[in-house]
Amino acid sequence: MPSLPPHLLLPLLLFSFPLSTSPRPVPEKLQYEKHRTAFQPVHANDTWRSFHRLLDLERGSHVDGLSVLKRYFTRFGYLAEPDPAEHAESFDGRLESAVVRYQTNLGLPVTGKLDAATLAQIMTPRCGVPDSNVTRSNHTGPVARFTFFSGRPRWAGSKPLTLTYAISPAHTIDYVRRSDVAAAIRRAFARWAKVIPVRFVEVTDYEAADVKVGFYGGDHGDGEPFDGVLGILAHAFSPESGRLHLDAAERWAVDFGDDESESAVDLESVATHEIGHVLGLGHSAVKEAVMYPSLSPRTKKVELRVDDVEGAQALYGSNPNFRLSQLVESETSSSAYRNSIGGGGDAIAWRIWIGILIMLIV
Repeated sequence: MPSLPPHLLLPLLLFSFPLSTSPRPVPEKLQYEKHRTAFQPVHANDTWRSFHRLLDLERGSHVDGLSVLKRYFTRFGYLAEPDPAEHAESFDGRLESAVVRYQTNLGLPVTGKLDAATLAQIMTPRCGVPDSNVTRSNHTGPVARFTFFSGRPRWAGSKPLTLTYAISPAHTIDYVRRSDVAAAIRRAFARWAKVIPVRFVEVTDYEAADVKVGFYGGDHGDGEPFDGVLGILAHAFSPESGRLHLDAAERWAVDFGDDESESAVDLESVATHEIGHVLGLGHSAVKEAVMYPSLSPRTKKVELRVDDVEGAQALYGSNPNFRLSQLVESETSSSAYRNSIGGGGDAIAWRIWIGILIMLIV
């Protein structure tokens, strides 16, 4: 039988395998190169850019830069203040335990070392609310990974609860129209109001509002200073504080079509996340959830997922006009569809790799 020309062999190979087969691992070298680029910073002023030098470090390593990583883990609740007698640049048992807790909390493979997936997550811009000091839900199912602030605080009042909010007239940004900022914030509040019996009413009196939204830079007096472009994006405080602060140093966008900056951050996505904190939710381990702690530049993530909704409803009950079952069915269908097309990108990468090898042999 005559052999097929190389230019016909690769397409035949890619479509000859059933798409429902389980993905096979990508060869180690190709996998490493793919992961090596996965966590490269997209902006020269990334707060945590230097961490890329720590790839694949594990317990027993001694490298300059680990002390900065330890400060990162201290900032987000994974390490206590360092022991003065401790070697600052050593990957010790305390740091390994912190890495394991971080991987567990963020739904990453638990390896205890700074593998590519973990390092990429560490370098991604995120919310400034620590991942510690939370109460985990007692939900035992496979979906719910939501948390609450310690003590499970919530806004008090009879149902339906009404909360007022205002956007600071002084602490703002000048390159996005105020009406566009207000519209993005309004949509963010409306997403939560749709699923819980809480009404959010915009008012003009900033000081009297229950929830106060503003753009602040650096050390702005609340004990949680911001750190510049693409580090901590925003933070909010537990009920009934009502403070919701966005880092004024970020390049905020309401429409990526109108803003071509590589470091642009979607305002509505971050506001939706921080309102979750205002209501009493902590961070989720579900990557698709709005309450997952990180968000990449030029990414829009505004749709509440089942995990977000279940967490909010555990605190406030359900909006009688909302049916959680519809959202569950939608997510289940989406998950089934993804599983039916070959198990994801690794399976496709494996087929392409085999195709390339055969072409080289031919």
